[in-house]
Amino acid sequence: MLMLGPIGFAAPWVLTALIALPILWVILRAMPPAPRLVAFPGVALLRGLVDRVPVARRTPWWLLLLRLAAVAALILGFAGPSWKPVVASGQTGPLLVVLDAGWSAAPDWPARLTRAEAALTDAAAEGRPAALLLADGRKAGALAFAPADSLLAGLRAAQPRSWATSLPEDPAAILAAAPEGPLETLWIADGLDHPNRAAWLSALTDRGSVTVVPPARAVRSLSLHAGDTPSLTLAAMDEAAPAILAIGPDPQGVERELARLTPGDAATAAGVSTRPVAIDLPPELRNRITRFQVEGDAHAGAVVLADDRVKRRKVGLVGEADRQAEGQELLSQLHYLRRALTPTTNLVEGGLGDVLDSAPDVIVLADQVDLAEAEDLADWVNDGGLLIRFAGPRMAAFEDLQNEPLIPVALRQGGRDIGGALSWGDPRAILPFAANGVFAGLTPPAEVAIRAQLMAQPAPDLADKTLASLTDNTPLVTRARAGQGQVVLFHVTANAEWSNLPISGLFVDMLNRLVETARVSPAEAQGDNRDQPFWTAETVLDGFGRASPAEGLAPVPAADLALGPGPDRPAGIYAAGERRVALNAGGPLARAEWPGATVEATGTTGGRDLKGPLLALAALILALDALGSAALVQGGRVAAALLLALLVQPVPPAAAQDLDRELVRAANEVALAYVVTGDARVDEASRQGLRGLSAVLAQRTSVEPGEPVAVDLDDDDLSMLTMLYWPITDTQAAPSPQAYVRLNHFMRSGGMILFDTRDGDVAGVGGPDMSQALQALASPLEIPPLSPIPQDHVLTRSFYMLADFPGRWQGNPVWLEAPPAGAEAAEGVPFRQLNDGVSPVVIGGNSWAEAWAVDANGFPAYPIGRGWEGEQQREMAFRFGVNLMMYVLTGNYKSDQVHVPALLDRMRTEETLGP
Repeated sequence: MLMLGPIGFAAPWVLTALIALPILWVILRAMPPAPRLVAFPGVALLRGLVDRVPVARRTPWWLLLLRLAAVAALILGFAGPSWKPVVASGQTGPLLVVLDAGWSAAPDWPARLTRAEAALTDAAAEGRPAALLLADGRKAGALAFAPADSLLAGLRAAQPRSWATSLPEDPAAILAAAPEGPLETLWIADGLDHPNRAAWLSALTDRGSVTVVPPARAVRSLSLHAGDTPSLTLAAMDEAAPAILAIGPDPQGVERELARLTPGDAATAAGVSTRPVAIDLPPELRNRITRFQVEGDAHAGAVVLADDRVKRRKVGLVGEADRQAEGQELLSQLHYLRRALTPTTNLVEGGLGDVLDSAPDVIVLADQVDLAEAEDLADWVNDGGLLIRFAGPRMAAFEDLQNEPLIPVALRQGGRDIGGALSWGDPRAILPFAANGVFAGLTPPAEVAIRAQLMAQPAPDLADKTLASLTDNTPLVTRARAGQGQVVLFHVTANAEWSNLPISGLFVDMLNRLVETARVSPAEAQGDNRDQPFWTAETVLDGFGRASPAEGLAPVPAADLALGPGPDRPAGIYAAGERRVALNAGGPLARAEWPGATVEATGTTGGRDLKGPLLALAALILALDALGSAALVQGGRVAAALLLALLVQPVPPAAAQDLDRELVRAANEVALAYVVTGDARVDEASRQGLRGLSAVLAQRTSVEPGEPVAVDLDDDDLSMLTMLYWPITDTQAAPSPQAYVRLNHFMRSGGMILFDTRDGDVAGVGGPDMSQALQALASPLEIPPLSPIPQDHVLTRSFYMLADFPGRWQGNPVWLEAPPAGAEAAEGVPFRQLNDGVSPVVIGGNSWAEAWAVDANGFPAYPIGRGWEGEQQREMAFRFGVNLMMYVLTGNYKSDQVHVPALLDRMRTEETLGP
């Protein structure tokens, strides 16, 4: 390869053709031979004529320059040029390629393989033996040096792993079979420091030259900090702070992005920036999260799988059973605890022994003292459990309260009545919470008042153990550590007997904050898994952070699991009994140093082929040459025409023609149509709604509608449409008289208009007269008398059996053409033979388009109700839409089915009589 500065040529001999360029210039510039003069009298007749297309005596210099430039570009292109190519080292000794293969190598893995393959290919061409060392932590024997091309298949099959890069411990043993002489090493590194890396670098630099290829992208890592409040830590080799995506199933069960977390301020040390990421999400949302991922990064180190440490805790409730008498459950302390904890935790109720057997994360005792299982409870707390206790009359009257175990502070026997009939003081409010405490950020409502409490004995450490206080500085909530766990005491009851705290929202927030501080599976957190010595992989990640079911993996001993991901235990979710733990690949980062090695510069792309751009340049120059030649021959007219054809864009068709084509398409594709109101939000909701309904029709029926069509009533022809959705707005202008003529003709000829006033949430009562805007818009229309849809109408059974017709709102009547007197004589008989029994209008206010609406990804665009009930209402709205379209398209087909028994009887009679 010939190098000319940063450009290399694979076929430099082709460049010798450049010598012909000066010769070509001379040839093209040469004058033609002088013409021979011949006397001919007839030439006098041509005197005075002007040649309108003169032929130049010599080629213009600028045109000649274009042609020479085109030839030069062709010669350079066929010489095989490349920008900063990877040049062979020129050595003849063995080659060792070290390829980091941990999760940190995944971001630019294809480029790594390309570089390693190029090095092995060059070594094969030079006849040099080579060896490939994948630093993936797997056990390996002595490297066998072989022909370089024999290693290409194994290289192409290599994949990054979901654990950190790791090299063998003894470099000398691995290199024992290397040939004698200098050893050239190409180390394609991930930029991070790993175990045994320094020893390998020293051993390789002693054997020969070492070239290090650093990563092209900065490495980032995401890890989970499972403290009192779980949080994430983003470590990066740069100062970027990408968002952290919280991913999990939505209410429809589709995994998607649920939230975005913003990293905090960076702390930089040794070239690595670290940012905290708070998991500040509602418990209901956090419990649905399956993983956190750094936006834009696709490797296992950028993924944190959510396990029991992030999800909802198991809470055991121990107290007096609820009173069975009707209306007495409000006196039970467990009632308020149950209502507060059910949405965010898994509750287990029963005796203390049964609750301890269920291995909870938190135990709540409601006014319980002198328990028989006190020793077992103490062992559970010392192992890391969180015990929350509530005071009450039983605890206040307990004579041996001073010796009651598992109390965070010493208590006075007997309660303190603050706001009772025999007390002098008024009920006390709650002081603001400490800014660095577990309740930081919560605001005590002014209406929360404490009427009685259990008093704490004064002590030097009482303030340190107090989490919440009353306005007279007496403790309301205290906490103390016990072994690896903690004990919390509310100095009031868990019902409304001593205060109104349990019936406030603050009570729920305080309990949730305390439960979040609990350690999940305390035995697991200490590595003590005597009852579960092995963990089984359920889901594992590959090096690119993609999850897949675990197959062929042996159970992992508990002691090995504490070491983190490795060759026999890839990153993923592991289970032991009812517990789930995530083995995540991310963690702290350390920048690698390379003393004694040659580190290639980053930020440049080596080996970029320039042949394609040069050939394209030659084609462009030849096109310009053609234009220049045409300009000389035709005086510029041909060139101007060519330029005009290239530069001038075709004039777009008129808007009316576009609309006409859209209406023709709507007729061909049975597309649904909606009226343009002029309100951008309403029009977008109509378009999204009809698109969602069209998708449901295509999935569930034989109707496959096209993209919805927007209709301008003043300009568009409605004769090609079947159904028209018309949302009503207060600001909508009335159509023109010609538009009303077209609308009346549309309804008479079989079309139907669905009027939607969209006010079902505030109207209270439905009906056509519920909206002044609807009356103003529909008054010129020939609308027949209306009535609510009867239970036996065809619309209730055209596809689904329906009793209601909800949209985003429900409970409002839907109106259509009223039947004449006597039409109910036969159930289902159509009362209107015109238009095949189809009512020309359907009127309601349930906002159907917003219920049907889907966004560009196919997800619901507007919320409906709450939880499962809302999604069930959305499903019923879709069913109404399907019934409506079947009703419009099939007419009285369903009603005609009532005549089937009579027709069958008539056929049987005719067969019996015979001819």
